[in-house]
Amino acid sequence: MNQILIIDDDPAIQILLKRTLHNQGYEVFVASNGEDGLAQARQLRPALVICDWIMPRMNGLEVCRHVKATPELSTTMFILLTSLGSIEDRVKGLDAGADDFVCKPIEMAELQARVRSGLRLHQLSRDLQHQKHLLEMELAEAAEYVRSILPDRMTEPPVTIDARFIPSRQLGGDGFDYYWLDSDHLAIYLLDAAGHGLRAALPTLSVINLLKSRALPNINYYQPSDVLRGLNHTFQMTQRNDKYFTLWYGVYNRLNRQLTYASAGHPPAILFCGTPSSYTDAKLLKTAGLPVGMFLEADYVDACCDVTQSSTLYVFSDGIYEINQPDGSIWGLEPSYP
Repeated sequence: MNQILIIDDDPAIQILLKRTLHNQGYEVFVASNGEDGLAQARQLRPALVICDWIMPRMNGLEVCRHVKATPELSTTMFILLTSLGSIEDRVKGLDAGADDFVCKPIEMAELQARVRSGLRLHQLSRDLQHQKHLLEMELAEAAEYVRSILPDRMTEPPVTIDARFIPSRQLGGDGFDYYWLDSDHLAIYLLDAAGHGLRAALPTLSVINLLKSRALPNINYYQPSDVLRGLNHTFQMTQRNDKYFTLWYGVYNRLNRQLTYASAGHPPAILFCGTPSSYTDAKLLKTAGLPVGMFLEADYVDACCDVTQSSTLYVFSDGIYEINQPDGSIWGLEPSYP
């Protein structure tokens, strides 16, 4: 049964409204002033509040503002009773959060119709809130799945790897992986699908699972440019809801300490030579290449570099440096490294 709270300092109005609405099958509660009404609203969480505008101590506008500012009452509809009929007064009421008005003297047929309308809106709000909660739960489960397929830290020599994964939203299009192709070759990649949310996460999951299982046909996984070409043929945006992604892919040969890499429109990786306390050089590792999925005829090239003892390789997405500054500018890549 829907609960309705009446807040009015006039006992006659209280009795009239309570009797009328009770006869309509509603559970009705009454408060004689704004403060008591607000306390009851927070306790009862009614579907609808009918509140007089002009009351001593706390008027209807103040009650309305407090109700609308209370998260637990987010679906409660609020009707103001008023003898003030000007446009300016109605604007004040709407700005305070009122959902509807009933003018005095009260016409009962109109009041009952507005109550029915308010209760329908209340139910719609509750349904939307429930659907939002279900969607958030599903997104949380999807985000947990994304995290579950990301690799653990590598702590054993000859290579140690750590990672930080912080989506800008609960679910995003970034993903990465690293694993030994054999005992001597380590594959490392990071991709960033266009957009946010589930639509961006789905192609990322597909790429990670595809590369992890080495399911791309006729591909040399030791040659980064060949991997990018294979992905580009598989994930054309015309067949994938206009979704494309950038990707940096590298293969490290631990025997000759050489890194071979290729990029598909992705920010360059940065190789710092020397120890973290005394870097001697910083190299941007980038190659020409369009994002995967944009054009079927896109081509990719490899580049190589030597990796000296105690070097550190940073692979990242653009979210690490595309940060809005107080002056409205965006922090670029150059300030991100020495």
